[in-house]
Amino acid sequence: MSNIPETGRTARVTIRLVVLQVLVFSLLLTLGGRLWYLQIRNGQEYTDEAKNNHVQQVVQPAVRGSILDARGVPLADNETKLVVSASRTELMKMKDDGKAVLTRLADVLDMQPKDVTDKVRLCDSKTPQPCWNGSPYQPIPVTNKATTQQALQIRERAEDFPGITAEPTAVRRYAAPGKANTAQVLGYLSPVTDAEIEKAKDSDSPYLRSDQVGRSGLERTYDRELRGKAGVTRYEVDNLGRVIGRAKADKAEPGANVVTSIDARVQAVAEYELLAAMKEARKALDKNTGTNYKADAGAVVVMESRTGRVVAMASNPTYDPNAWVGGISGKDYAALTGKDSNFPLLNRAIQAQAAPGSIFKVIPTTAAVNAGYDFNGSYPCPSSYSIGGQTFTNYESKGHGNISLGGALEVSCDTVYYALAHQQWQRDGGTKPKKDAKDWFYKTAHQFGLGKETGIDLPNEVPGRVPDRQWKQKFWAANKDAWCKQGKKDGSFVEKIAFENCIDGNRMRAGDSVNYSIGQGDTLVTPIQMASIYASIANGGTVHTPSVGKAVISADGKKVTEIKPKTQGRLPMNASTHKLIDGALAGVATRGTAAWRFQGWPQDKIPMHAKTGTAEVYGKQTTSWFATYTKDYSVVMTISQGGTGSGASGPAVRKIYNALYGLDMAGKYDPKKALLPQPQKNLPTIQADGSIDAPEIKPYVPAPDEPVAPEGVAGPPPANPGTRGGNPAGRGAGVQRVGD
Repeated sequence: MSNIPETGRTARVTIRLVVLQVLVFSLLLTLGGRLWYLQIRNGQEYTDEAKNNHVQQVVQPAVRGSILDARGVPLADNETKLVVSASRTELMKMKDDGKAVLTRLADVLDMQPKDVTDKVRLCDSKTPQPCWNGSPYQPIPVTNKATTQQALQIRERAEDFPGITAEPTAVRRYAAPGKANTAQVLGYLSPVTDAEIEKAKDSDSPYLRSDQVGRSGLERTYDRELRGKAGVTRYEVDNLGRVIGRAKADKAEPGANVVTSIDARVQAVAEYELLAAMKEARKALDKNTGTNYKADAGAVVVMESRTGRVVAMASNPTYDPNAWVGGISGKDYAALTGKDSNFPLLNRAIQAQAAPGSIFKVIPTTAAVNAGYDFNGSYPCPSSYSIGGQTFTNYESKGHGNISLGGALEVSCDTVYYALAHQQWQRDGGTKPKKDAKDWFYKTAHQFGLGKETGIDLPNEVPGRVPDRQWKQKFWAANKDAWCKQGKKDGSFVEKIAFENCIDGNRMRAGDSVNYSIGQGDTLVTPIQMASIYASIANGGTVHTPSVGKAVISADGKKVTEIKPKTQGRLPMNASTHKLIDGALAGVATRGTAAWRFQGWPQDKIPMHAKTGTAEVYGKQTTSWFATYTKDYSVVMTISQGGTGSGASGPAVRKIYNALYGLDMAGKYDPKKALLPQPQKNLPTIQADGSIDAPEIKPYVPAPDEPVAPEGVAGPPPANPGTRGGNPAGRGAGVQRVGD
């Protein structure tokens, strides 16, 4: 028998019961709290998640808006094609990752198996094109050129082609009306990436995995307006994936149409004449190198003088943007980007930088007047100008006696500008600049808008370069170590220049300023910059931001948002200076260096103004420049390694004007042939059903070759452009060559 008292035993039992009750109560309390948290505190969140687990989305891509020319002619639109696509998700479920299916598909589509498998592989840093850079969860286009018979084979033998679809789909088309390719202006599309989806997910224009995104040109600039809004239909499904109801549907909204200032007819002329001028230049012998001119690239811009709107913009070499539609092939990608491609994707009108040569002279002329020189003063134009043992020669080493600044523009007298630049360099302190150095020639270039982007509504524009003292200092700091390593006091020309640059490459030398005064040395400009400058001179001095987009019009035509021309300010010249420069540039076209290209031009009815330029590029043949304007348009053309300005680019620019105004080479006017005697003002009309009553574009038929100059009329300058000053570094011995 136990010796424990009855009362003690009872107490112990009571304690155990209390502990047990507390434990049970705590467990119930914890469970209740958790239920409250799940069902009340976060109940809605989990309810929504549960619903989402049973909702599947079906995306209906929006129809992308069209890009139209100024009269409504489609430059880029859509067409229905049979698109064969592969679901990578389904293929990856197969034992062989779908290789057998893709091989059978290649056989049906008359393609190589490797080409098909390459198209459905995912892009990464180690995978070359072609590959898929879009989402792996959306159908990957294999081809958009399937025939009806091929599509039927795929659909009728669905068991042989799991994960493969063949459906009619709206795909992008770059129409090239009248053979107006307009490739670099339009750009191209490619699938949206996961990174882009993530970046835009919280914006007011998020991407869907099915979206195609503009990668360059207008397709990129106006991507949001063109893209529209995809339709999404949500279906309720059970856990077996069977549809049990329709939850919600958002209707697709087609993208808006972008109306441009481009005229497809003028664009076709510009493209044709640029290519023809390059081909013709390759037939001419460059006596300085003993070989024909390479004429390897070029660009031309036609701009409205009063608005800055671009009527035509051509770049060569060019390409067919349709190559990107449906995924680009490896062969096409290599042709567009390989080392031997000469980079046709570049828009050389806004992305090619080169020394401008003598078309730059309107800037130092303005600078000289602003610095206090009399425009109508008397300035010596000798055959050469010497500084510290270096001789800078005039065009063909000819002198013209004493002439005004206007005369210097007309005959393109370099030595006048050499002397003015040298004097100003000395007044500013030379290699030891004063604190209050005026730097008129460099300051004026910045005021003309050089050294920065024009702001045109096309992506990846480059700024060019004004090699002022600030730039010299930064450039020297960045390159000093390399120059010091390469330089040799008694080495080759390049090594000598590197040696001198190593020591004091940050100093503005007299040779730098002299070179700069005629658009040489380290000065770089783009065709769009020079077209904008000459358009500004044409309209009296107002500088506009160049633009291609003219309006955004909704798919049903009801909402019209005009893109108004924007002004940036005025050129740094007063009315008197403007009138004098305007008159001198008219003289260039009637009796100066461009006169032989404008024989027969109706100067009394359509005053023509021009400036020729031939710029030296170290290690290459000369760059041809031809800058012009009328009251309506500014036209600037450049050809890399093309020869002289008037010789290579002049005929093409004249023919562009002939097409605009309906003239022949003798100046005879035919209103039926005039493409655009005045800039287009009205916008095209888009009907409620999206249709556009656009005029038909006929291919451009070039005019006959230029006739031989009659006896007694000035003909072309000699094939040898002569010699004149300046090496890229603005220093060194010897005489360098540049023509006009």
